[in-house]
Amino acid sequence: MDRAALEARWLELTRTRLPALARQRCWPVDQDHCFQRILLDNACGGVWYDFLPKRPAYAHADSALLARAVQLGEACADGSEDLHQLNRRSLDWRKRRR
Repeated sequence: MDRAALEARWLELTRTRLPALARQRCWPVDQDHCFQRILLDNACGGVWYDFLPKRPAYAHADSALLARAVQLGEACADGSEDLHQLNRRSLDWRKRRR
């Protein structure tokens, strides 16, 4: 997938698809920036702003990192990944960072 298509997929996933699923799945978040935090933190293996120098993060992530974040989001959407667990991990990394 080329970079423009990858970014378009990211935005559609985090701004439209995942928020639309949030209520029916009883997810702890429903805002686009929350999904972006969770997915990017887990793709990075820690708090994303320790890995990416600028915002918006998706625009400054390399294609491999953004692809990992998209794959995680798609796995949450299809039910093969647990968004609750990914969120807890993200929040734990952020607590430890303080």
